[in-house]
Amino acid sequence: MRKLLLAVLVLAVIAAAVMWFLTAPGKLGESAFANLSEPDLARGEEMFWAGGCASCHAAPGAKGDDKLVLAGGLEINSDFGTFYAPNISSDTTAGIGGWTFEQFANAMKKGTSPEGQHLYPSFPYTSYTRISMSDLNDLWGYMKTLPASSNVAPDHALGFPFNIRRAVGLWNLLYLKDEPVITFNSPSDRLKRGRYLVEGPGHCGECHTPRTLIGGLKLGEWLAGAPNPDGKGIIPNVTPDGSIRSWSTGDISYYLESGFTPDFDTAGGSMVSVQENMAKLPASDREAIAEYLKAVPARPNGYPSPSKEN
Repeated sequence: MRKLLLAVLVLAVIAAAVMWFLTAPGKLGESAFANLSEPDLARGEEMFWAGGCASCHAAPGAKGDDKLVLAGGLEINSDFGTFYAPNISSDTTAGIGGWTFEQFANAMKKGTSPEGQHLYPSFPYTSYTRISMSDLNDLWGYMKTLPASSNVAPDHALGFPFNIRRAVGLWNLLYLKDEPVITFNSPSDRLKRGRYLVEGPGHCGECHTPRTLIGGLKLGEWLAGAPNPDGKGIIPNVTPDGSIRSWSTGDISYYLESGFTPDFDTAGGSMVSVQENMAKLPASDREAIAEYLKAVPARPNGYPSPSKEN
C-alpha cells in the first residue's frame, strides 16, 4: 500500500510539472524580430483603425481626436466576470510607453504580458496572433506617436477560478492558433487580403462567431452570429446565408464606408464604432473584406434571428 501511495504521489508530481510546463506563457523567438525595418507610420495608422484599438481602449464616449487618447476604462461584461480595457497610451507608467516592441509583439501574438503572465482573452490576441510582424512593427511605431494618459483603469473583477491567470494557458492550448480559419483553393490576392483583415486585425470573428462554454470560438460556425457581448440583442450572421445574403460585394463595401445598408438602414450598437474605423481604411481593403465575406462557407444562424440594431 505504501509503495502504491508513493507511486501515485510521484505520478501526481510528474503530472503537475507537465501541466505547469504546458500552461506556461508563450514567447516569440528571436528570429521573429529579424529583418524588420523602420516603422511605416502611415501603414501603422491603417493597422490601428483596422484593429479597432480605439473602440475598446479610448475613454468610453470619446469622439474625434479624443479617440487617439487610449486611456482605457471601458467596462466589458462577460459570463466570467467584468473586464476593464487597460490604458495602452504612450504614458510610461499608466500606459505601455515603457514597453519594448518585443513585449508589445508578445502581448499581441502570444497573449503574454511584459511580466511574463497570461493576458485574458477578453483582449483578442487569438485573432491578433495572425497579424504579420511587419504590420505589428508599423502599428507600434504609430502608437508611440499618440498622446499619453495617466488614467489607471480598474482591475478586472473576476471570481474563482477565472481569476487564476495560469489557467489561461490551458485555454490557449485549445484556442490560440495562428493558421487561417478558412482555406480557399487558389485564392486571389484580394481574397487573401480580405481573409487577413477579417481573421487577423479586424478580429471580426470575436463578436460574430458563437463561443463554447469556456469562451472559445466555435470555428465550425465561423461568423454565424452570436450573443452581443454588450448584452443587448445579438451580433448577426455575416456568412452568405445570413444578414448579408442579398448584399453584393459593393453593398458590403459601401456599408463599411458609410454605415448605410442597401435598404437605407444604418449601423447601430457596437457596429457603429467598427464601421467608423473601417471607413478610415483604403477602399481596396473594404472591397477585400467584402469579397471574403461573400466567399466564406454559408452557415445557418449560430443564435436566434439577429436584430437590426447591430
